[in-house]
Amino acid sequence: MSNRTRRRSTAGCALLAALLTAPLALASPAAAAARTPVVDFNGDGYADLAIGAPRATVSGLTSAGYISVVHGSSAGADAAHPKLITRATTGVPGAVKEYDSFGEWTTARDLDEDGYTDLVVGGYSTPVVLWGSAQGLGNGTALTGTAYQVAGGDINGDGHADLVANIGGSLQVRFGPFTRAGVPASTDTLDFDDEDGAQAFTVGDMNGDGKDDVVTTHGFEEMQYKSRFWAGTSTGLSKTYKTTGYYTIGGVIADVNKDGYGDFMALEVDQVSEVREYDAGAVRVVYGSAVGPSTRTAKITQETAGVPGVSEAGDYDQNLGDQFGYSLAAGDVNGDGYPDVAVGVPGEDVGSVREAGSVVLLKGGSSGLTGSGAQAFTQSTSGVPGVSEAGDNFGRSVHLADVNANHRADLVLGAPLEDGTYKDSGAVWVFRGSTSGLTTTNIASFGPSSLGAPQKGAFFGLAFAD
Repeated sequence: MSNRTRRRSTAGCALLAALLTAPLALASPAAAAARTPVVDFNGDGYADLAIGAPRATVSGLTSAGYISVVHGSSAGADAAHPKLITRATTGVPGAVKEYDSFGEWTTARDLDEDGYTDLVVGGYSTPVVLWGSAQGLGNGTALTGTAYQVAGGDINGDGHADLVANIGGSLQVRFGPFTRAGVPASTDTLDFDDEDGAQAFTVGDMNGDGKDDVVTTHGFEEMQYKSRFWAGTSTGLSKTYKTTGYYTIGGVIADVNKDGYGDFMALEVDQVSEVREYDAGAVRVVYGSAVGPSTRTAKITQETAGVPGVSEAGDYDQNLGDQFGYSLAAGDVNGDGYPDVAVGVPGEDVGSVREAGSVVLLKGGSSGLTGSGAQAFTQSTSGVPGVSEAGDNFGRSVHLADVNANHRADLVLGAPLEDGTYKDSGAVWVFRGSTSGLTTTNIASFGPSSLGAPQKGAFFGLAFAD
């Protein structure tokens, strides 16, 4: 068992939340829920992929990190024309630094309202915003301050994209529109006590008022606190909160039952520890209402009827647990109007192959999120490229996006510990959505080698931009 997967810190929790967060903007309860904004850097109508490889060596410097952009097209992910972006790329502010981990987290929104999606990229140095254009991402601007996580949304409901930043325990809302100097229209800060700071957060509209809300994860040392709901208002985030009632990490908000209220899905953990490596894993669903989190909840595991597999915990000495729910993403895979949820299970054993990893798709519907019709895939599934190998962590990151613009979300899945020419170079798979769910027909698979990007220890596919 690798010690690499055991490391946890506040920044690490923020990274996990960045992988899990997939905000969804909702209209009023009486109206249909809006689609998640399409990440479209070149404005051609196809969802593009921004793939983080934060451990890659760049310009001879270890863990400097980079982003690979793969544009969408009518044929799917266009891996034949990738774009590599590092801090050494012309127009990108800052210098390449050892252990900067550029690409550790990303978020995408049209910040300057020119019709092209922009990309905010961070690591351990000052984050930057890369501006979209007809040619894709180009010149960038440094944003002020250090941030451990940034996510997009519309907190005050004015129609302009906002950024929510974790700036060391406090949350700062930077209201759009933004100038090309990276300056927001205004800011608002939500402060916490030193022992009570936000480790991570999720953005989305749970109360259906057209303003995005925030759910925060909290803990101190080895104690977890129940996650908290902060309502979005016309002036920013409310300064009072309502608990979700559960101990969770990260999460995703999507209206899985189409009642006009966003539902919160997250990895449920124990109160006494945030350590998840040895857990079998569970997804806690907290359904939304006019007051935010409601009393209607559900717990989904691999023991839930219809969900493939068996919940397996680790033994603290030999192998990890399944970690069902380590990563989450929401999108409408089958085109029925209900968001579905992709669940990463990176610690799943495939036969005797330990921690090879898998992904499970849970279907949304009028009854909410259930195990009915759930699908599961590993690298040993017929039609899936590759081979299940120990420690691949297939499914450690997941993302749902309509790459070929056919009105069905495609699953983008990362295995950052996949070995290529070098150990832990990483790889990504793109499963197509269909009327019956995910299909193994025409799966695209690529890694840094095929994209002409640095390979050695890159952890390619550790993060995707939402």
